[in-house]
Amino acid sequence: MEEAALARLLVVVMPFGKYRGRVLADLPGHYLNWLARAGFPPGELGRLLSLMHEIDHNGLRDLLRPLRR
Repeated sequence: MEEAALARLLVVVMPFGKYRGRVLADLPGHYLNWLARAGFPPGELGRLLSLMHEIDHNGLRDLLRPLRR
């Protein structure tokens, strides 16, 4: 996992759905789980959502805390 990808989670905004307008790092776990079951979109957005899902699923959201400063 590279720091650049983690930093992108704090700036990329969800472009669609119930949580449209929220940065990916702030999406709730239940929504990330639903996206994982439904299938992540293609491209960078899908890769970032998958990364955020793994971070949330493994209880590692604290990894993002130092990058929020």
